[in-house]
Amino acid sequence: MLRTGFNNARVRQTNKQVFLGHLWREKQLSKSRLAQITGLSIPAVSNILQELLDEGRITHSRENLSQRGLNSGSFQIPTDGAWLLCMNVSPTHISSQLADSRLLPIGDVQHETISAPQPTALISAIAAHWRRYRKQHPQAIINLALGVHGQVDPVTGVSQTMPQAPWKAPLEIRYLLEEQLGIQVRLDNDCVMLALAEKWQNPAALEDFCVINVDYGIGSSFVINDRIWRGSLYGSGQIGHTIINPDGMACDCGRYGCLETVASLSALKKQARIWLKSRPGNQSLDPDNLTTAQLIDAWRRGEGPVRAWVENAASAIGLSLYNFLNILNINQIWLYGRSCAFGEPWLNTIIRQTGFNPFDHGDTPKIKATQIGFGQLTPGQQLLGSGYLYVEALLSEV
Repeated sequence: MLRTGFNNARVRQTNKQVFLGHLWREKQLSKSRLAQITGLSIPAVSNILQELLDEGRITHSRENLSQRGLNSGSFQIPTDGAWLLCMNVSPTHISSQLADSRLLPIGDVQHETISAPQPTALISAIAAHWRRYRKQHPQAIINLALGVHGQVDPVTGVSQTMPQAPWKAPLEIRYLLEEQLGIQVRLDNDCVMLALAEKWQNPAALEDFCVINVDYGIGSSFVINDRIWRGSLYGSGQIGHTIINPDGMACDCGRYGCLETVASLSALKKQARIWLKSRPGNQSLDPDNLTTAQLIDAWRRGEGPVRAWVENAASAIGLSLYNFLNILNINQIWLYGRSCAFGEPWLNTIIRQTGFNPFDHGDTPKIKATQIGFGQLTPGQQLLGSGYLYVEALLSEV
């Protein structure tokens, strides 16, 4: 939707940002299609496109996209720019997706198990992963986009806290990698990566929505008025550290009874290990080497109290979401993470516990009614979310 400003220059700048946003989403559009999307006249669209062409922000192709046979060609983001290696990084695992200058995927998602007991080992593992891609594509400039668990300062590129890491000090990931590799590096929280992936690749995403990642821990990210809400300390979205039970288990954050101590995969595994050790005759599962897949399989078989723990975890998530629905009035929520493998029963418990949104009346239009569901983006699309850190930075410079 185009917005009017206080003067012609501001209107022109906003219109150029809108055009570029559509081209980043659609990758290639005709002049007539841009006029249809924006509601502007063909002469106005032509003027804006010419400015973007003159600035080198877009290119023109003779490929005809019009259904009416009018051969005015099409427009796209330039194909000769730097590529991006989009990564999701933790001290134990790296997942990556290579993309070209238009953020179109190249090849398949890659996974690597790593061991990073010290910060230097993590930096070395990321650099080695990048170098393997660089060796395969020596002709390309390949910049890095990282999604990192925990609190991240996206301006300085510093990982402030990384809950899965054995170290507690901040880590200057951006500076260290740029110095070592001689490329551009951008990073943000892994849930921000998911939110950007939804915003740019899901046509059904609204201007206000939330993504929640229920995995080792529980994180979330909010998009409000089509913008990521980070907070002044870049700690927005810490739903995992909302208090469920003040007298509950100790959390890594130093408080007691956080949602993560009840509803995360690490909390469920801990409960299962304690239960298994109290039953030494049970040889089907090794409490010291319990995997996520084994936990989910035990839940499906209805083994022991696992179903009750999972139900309790889903209820706790639902109650926390109810508070967010009331406070922020965000009615579109996408769930990601390995806990989604618990399936529809787990999701339905979450939805039931949200009760009803007091702002959601029976006559509310469907598009504004509360929507809670599993995210539909593929692993590759999820990883590409971190690449849109570059896109948003480019749009802010127009």
